[in-house]
Amino acid sequence: MDLAHVCFFIWILAILTFYQHPINVNARYHYHKKQQKTKGSPFIDEAPAPAPALVPSTSADPPSIPSDPYPTDPGDTSDCIFDVTAYGAVGDGSSDDTAAFREAWKAACSVESATILVPSDNIFTITSTIFSGPCKPGLVLQVNGVLMPPKGPDCWPKADSLKQWLVFYRLDDMKLTGNGTIEGNGHEWWELPCKPHRGPKGSSLPGPCESPAMIRFFMSSNIVVSGLRIQNSPQFHMKFDGCEGVLIEELSISTPKLSPNTDGIHIENTKSVGIYNSMISNGDDCISVGPGCSNVDINGVTCGPSHGISIGSLGVHNSQACVSNITVRNAVIRESDNGVRIKTWQGGTGSVSGISFENIQMENVRNCIIVDQYYCLSKECLNQTSAVYVTDIRYKNIKGTYDVRNPPIHFACSDTVACTNITMAEVELLPQEGELVDDPFCWNAYGIEETLSIPPIGCLQEGMPQAITETSQYSC
Repeated sequence: MDLAHVCFFIWILAILTFYQHPINVNARYHYHKKQQKTKGSPFIDEAPAPAPALVPSTSADPPSIPSDPYPTDPGDTSDCIFDVTAYGAVGDGSSDDTAAFREAWKAACSVESATILVPSDNIFTITSTIFSGPCKPGLVLQVNGVLMPPKGPDCWPKADSLKQWLVFYRLDDMKLTGNGTIEGNGHEWWELPCKPHRGPKGSSLPGPCESPAMIRFFMSSNIVVSGLRIQNSPQFHMKFDGCEGVLIEELSISTPKLSPNTDGIHIENTKSVGIYNSMISNGDDCISVGPGCSNVDINGVTCGPSHGISIGSLGVHNSQACVSNITVRNAVIRESDNGVRIKTWQGGTGSVSGISFENIQMENVRNCIIVDQYYCLSKECLNQTSAVYVTDIRYKNIKGTYDVRNPPIHFACSDTVACTNITMAEVELLPQEGELVDDPFCWNAYGIEETLSIPPIGCLQEGMPQAITETSQYSC
């Protein structure tokens, strides 16, 4: 065999050897594979579509993210998917999957633009947990399946907090989204013999003692919550405390009408909030705005049955409360105890100012428009000389029907600190059934009617009270 034939044979052998032993790059693409868009998915712009789960490590520890020996293109924005089932979550509705969720969170928290996936067709049970930051920006918790706590107080671990279930703490640029359900299993909590609440036909039923709020964001910023169904919370469904930059959109929040203290969305000490295009029905306020809130825009919310959309309660235990620049627009409120409400306690200080309620449809609502500065949960509250100052409140294009058991407009302002600069425009409220029994009620309320209201509000005083200078001490 001549030299040419020998070289040709060696060349063929080398090619065959190469294809039998390709370079192993699976690890790189396992963690950095670009997500494929799914036709028709409503969440594809909000979060990555579900991807194959991470393969669990053979050791007891969850898989870690290895350093990538192949630098990625700076333009590559692909995300990492951390499927909770890869960390041991069973998802059978009875197993405790808490440890798996914590490990998935721990791994994803250290990776930029990571997604923790709660896959569909599974029911995951976890106990009270704090998901802490700071984390790398762009973290997504995508719930496509069902996520729920233990069923009732008897199953609640004794070492866990009775005040909260899921807490997200010290996070920035984080999103809670998906097309799944967060189920609160609240039924047994509502019947605890502690706080009475109203039952059918005027009866009194037992209510919650210490009951957990379902979802809480605390000391966080640039938060998005979207797309989910959240239901049957033992107490408040969602709470935001000490946050800034919050977007809430396209949520469905639902709980039975007689479930006590089940506010849909509660915010306090929180600034720059948008709540959009959501449906809320529950046993308390659809949305409640607490002290320390400013620059809140609520648009396109359907509310009820419920206790309406409320600012307050404010000033409890003689505290200071400052709320400003709140807008509620393009809303529907139906079959509710209240429509749009401001409620404060006697003895508080501070102010509520720059409030706008506009383009709101009422359907069989009691107390369609109400300011109550005598808010109290018992008969033991006494009148006090100080109050939260309510000023610059605008009601425009508020129309629909009301329940004649209460007058549709009720301004009960403090004896010593009048409500001022109330503006009424295009307010038309008609009885759902029967005839109006009581005229609109005003006490120490000052403002104007830009257009004639239905029913007429003859009790609203023009101008400003003589003692208006004294209200400066209540300004924030």
